[in-house]
Amino acid sequence: MPELPEVEVTRRSFSGRISGAAVLGAALGKPLRWPLGCEPGSLAGRRVVDVERRGKYLLLHMDQGLLLLHLGMSGSLSFSTELPAMGPHDHFDLHTDRGHLRLHDPRRFGAVVWAPDHGAPVLHKLLGHLGMEPLSPAFSLARFAAGLKASRSSIKQLLLSGRLVVGVGNIYASEALFRAGIRPTALAHRIGPVRVARLHAAIGAVLEQAVSLGGSTLRDFQSADGSAGHFQLSANVYGRAGAPCHTCSAPIKMLRQGQRSSFYCPVCQRS
Repeated sequence: MPELPEVEVTRRSFSGRISGAAVLGAALGKPLRWPLGCEPGSLAGRRVVDVERRGKYLLLHMDQGLLLLHLGMSGSLSFSTELPAMGPHDHFDLHTDRGHLRLHDPRRFGAVVWAPDHGAPVLHKLLGHLGMEPLSPAFSLARFAAGLKASRSSIKQLLLSGRLVVGVGNIYASEALFRAGIRPTALAHRIGPVRVARLHAAIGAVLEQAVSLGGSTLRDFQSADGSAGHFQLSANVYGRAGAPCHTCSAPIKMLRQGQRSSFYCPVCQRS
């Protein structure tokens, strides 16, 4: 599933090229999990002002209203002056005078939703519950520490929930916990202030590194310009069960938490 770094990499790969573009029209393929919320033809004549990210949503701000795009489990965006005809897994095309923005999503868990203004109920419904942005000044250590103290969940499950901080998906949670020396099963409220501060810093550092490396391509992720990600090649623990830890040489362990695999070093992450 594309996580925050992959979505941010996607945003950066086309936002500069589409900003200022005039919308010529739009087309829908097979239905996605939520309706668009307007007739595709009604988007013609609008102009793209900017592309923002909130959590794993991309927000295409226009001179009137905005589009929210979510890549779901397997979605990707492409932006080009020339694209072939829409195929069976292409579900949305935005035609502009600078190129075509297309959502390709074989599993159809993605979404494209129109909001007529910034006060639209759909925006509150989809974005109102999201936690802090870890790559912004809003990622407060004090709020992060308070959120951990109030939780009775394991730290890995809390990070994945997105209620406290958004975008720390399975790969990045495993890597941040390794850097902070915290086992994924540790109860969030029992983590002391020193390790909380280490984890806060590690989350930002891991996500920044992932963005700089183009995200992670485990199956078929690519940005809107067709580039693959390389963060997975520098992972310390994720996907390395049985391999020696880069720090202490102990075999990396894997356990199941909920429906997800957690990877950790039993020596470097004692508790």
